[in-house]
Amino acid sequence: MSHSFVPVSLLMSGPMMPTLEEPLDGEKFPCSSFIGRPQRSAFDAFWPRVSETVDHHFIEGQQCSSSNSFQEVPAAWRRQPRSKLPADASILRRFFSRRNHKVVDNLYDSHHFHFHRYSSSSNHVEMGGDLAQKFFRGLPSYVKVVEVGPRDGLQNENSIVPTAVKLKLIQLLAASGLAVVEATSFVSPKWVPQLADAKDVMKAIQNVHVARFPVLTPNIKGFEAAVAAGAKEVAVFASASESFSMSNINCSIADSLARYQDVALAAKNLAIPIRGYVSCVVGCPVEGAVPPSKVAYVAKELYDMGCSEISLGDTIGVGTPGTVIPMLEAVISIVPVENLAVHFHDTYGQSLSNILVSLQMGISTVDSAIAGLGGCPYAKGASGNVATEDVVYMLNGLGIKTNVDLNKLMLAGDFICKHLGRQSGSKTAIALSRITAPVSKL
Repeated sequence: MSHSFVPVSLLMSGPMMPTLEEPLDGEKFPCSSFIGRPQRSAFDAFWPRVSETVDHHFIEGQQCSSSNSFQEVPAAWRRQPRSKLPADASILRRFFSRRNHKVVDNLYDSHHFHFHRYSSSSNHVEMGGDLAQKFFRGLPSYVKVVEVGPRDGLQNENSIVPTAVKLKLIQLLAASGLAVVEATSFVSPKWVPQLADAKDVMKAIQNVHVARFPVLTPNIKGFEAAVAAGAKEVAVFASASESFSMSNINCSIADSLARYQDVALAAKNLAIPIRGYVSCVVGCPVEGAVPPSKVAYVAKELYDMGCSEISLGDTIGVGTPGTVIPMLEAVISIVPVENLAVHFHDTYGQSLSNILVSLQMGISTVDSAIAGLGGCPYAKGASGNVATEDVVYMLNGLGIKTNVDLNKLMLAGDFICKHLGRQSGSKTAIALSRITAPVSKL
């Protein structure tokens, strides 16, 4: 079967910074015609929309657009029997069938739900009718929030953030109740000069026991340096996109996994927990849409080598519930859901909705960055990670415990934003700051 999707075949020459969330430059960012709504997603490259079926056939050769119109590609439209749908397409068909789509069945009309005013620090929610009860029943009672701002956020800054500022930020984050704060990365200072002080950071937080401080280690050399500096947890990162793996860390997916086998074995010998990141789980700035089967393969490889937690990252933030759901279903089918986490960038404002459907599918660990730090420096218009304040506010409103004090969290966000000289990327922080700000008298 031919596909109507034309990949963005603009590969960057030369090595790039070996980081987890690092798209290519703006010209290589997928054009808007390949990024759409739940049923008009980048996955139309591989799957037809269910709404385009005629009798028991589907129409192939139609390309989606970010507008409400459709664009035809030169290839003639062809009909194929449903029995010939690719395996991954059947996933979308099941999920977008109202009869079988759990998320759609769980949605409720606003007039059936008794809304209450949620406190920014309270997890108590009174549930209304049967539909609301059904919706909340599928959500976890507790979500672990993994703060990645000090590493994934600050590594993208143009200027070097002083070590003292990083340490103060980490201290404030830990004081807010966050159980996990990713502190830094032991990569070559040549590629990530913003984190060249990794050893100093780790040395300074050795006696802080209120939170865990994992660090990123791209290879066995980085792992050894991290352990020598006192790291008690490490993380490795792989890509679900072959092109992105080559552009980002200068090796194939297979080679990167072989490299991490050495790290995993060394970590096991020292009884050091290891986390695995998978980037480009929905879309790639080079290849476009990434099939869920490729994401599942990389996640399973990381899990089998000993990674106790696999974080699935939407590196360029193009995901919607319509593309996240089939990706998660593919991964959950071969990796225990309790060992999975999600990591969303908020480029198109879809992070919270993606997190919500992830929770409905059994995920209970969410990565985020204070004040929405991070982003895609090589993709114009791309924004940072989903803001930790926004995640905690939403979880509070859903009655899900996080053990995080939102007010203290906002202090950390205010601190780093003042140092960086810009407004917070958190809508919650901005809104609550306006509410609590003193009203001037005219």
